[in-house]
Amino acid sequence: MTRVHVTASREYDVLIGQGLIDRSGALTAEVLPPCRCMLVSDSTVAALYAQRVSDSFVQAGYDVSTFTFPAGESSKTMKTLEALLNAMGASGLSRSDFVVALGGGVVGDLAGLAAAVYSRGVPFVQIPTTLLAAVDSSVGGKTAVDMPFGKNMVGAFHQPSLVLTDTDALRALPRELITCGAGEIIKCGVLNDPELFAWMETGHWLDRIETVVARCVAYKRDIVAEDEFDTGRRAFLNLGHTFGHAIEQCSGLSVPHGMAVGLGALMAAAAAGCDEALLRRLARCLTVNGLPVRCPYPASALAEAALADKKRSGRQITLVLPQDIGRCVLQKTPVAELPGLFSKALAALEALEL
Repeated sequence: MTRVHVTASREYDVLIGQGLIDRSGALTAEVLPPCRCMLVSDSTVAALYAQRVSDSFVQAGYDVSTFTFPAGESSKTMKTLEALLNAMGASGLSRSDFVVALGGGVVGDLAGLAAAVYSRGVPFVQIPTTLLAAVDSSVGGKTAVDMPFGKNMVGAFHQPSLVLTDTDALRALPRELITCGAGEIIKCGVLNDPELFAWMETGHWLDRIETVVARCVAYKRDIVAEDEFDTGRRAFLNLGHTFGHAIEQCSGLSVPHGMAVGLGALMAAAAAGCDEALLRRLARCLTVNGLPVRCPYPASALAEAALADKKRSGRQITLVLPQDIGRCVLQKTPVAELPGLFSKALAALEALEL
């Protein structure tokens, strides 16, 4: 088992290893004393793991209630949040109790936000069951729900008390969910870790999944320790997100987040004017991991979607632009230039013979 310690407004450990789902109660008891907890999951993950997690917590002395909602991004809404908060109140949850988020990024975002606002804040534990959540959203304290005018537009910073990543659950994921996680791992390699990127280029990295997850978590840990509330260096973690969120919006959220981020990182490199050799290398890495390298949406639609991005500040947006594998820069860009940048990126990708 690998332990990554995070230092933020709340210090906590991220534990990564085999068999942690069945040890989740005992491991949590080392951090939070036995009390009442609300186990939150979606319909897909609950069918796989909720009983095992609940049994583990009961054996460790906790009184467990469960809240399950329909799986999918369409459930990450104020309506579901309200239903969860009402369930927490009905179960008698107090300020000395806590929430357990069992699932992917939607579950973690929703349960984390509920924990942030219930009784002005209660602790929560993350048990990510998707690769995307394990390497990214379960760490760092960002919680949110979507609104009609954009993704993650209502949220809060609320650090977990513990993160438990069971690599057995990650290895059992369907191929599509592994592919989505690969997009975020590749993003991490482009940002800071050429060796990690080289592993991803082979397409054969699942045999070292514990190390891969730990490398991504450790990098995010260092960023969060320096810039917990996303006012400076944490913006680097948005590599691929301005382009990726625009792709998600244009697709009606039918393109999964991890796939959109991977393609978005490639588009960011193209918009930055990276040479053809680097674009080819990045495109090959995406392809070998099953990620898209072509964007079917026009620049005008992408730019319009990007204008709703919460990362926009007034008439500017900060873009993360790759310079090489392991080296990126932040560039404040007038939003008026977005259509031209999207056009430049699309033209560069179209010119690549892949």
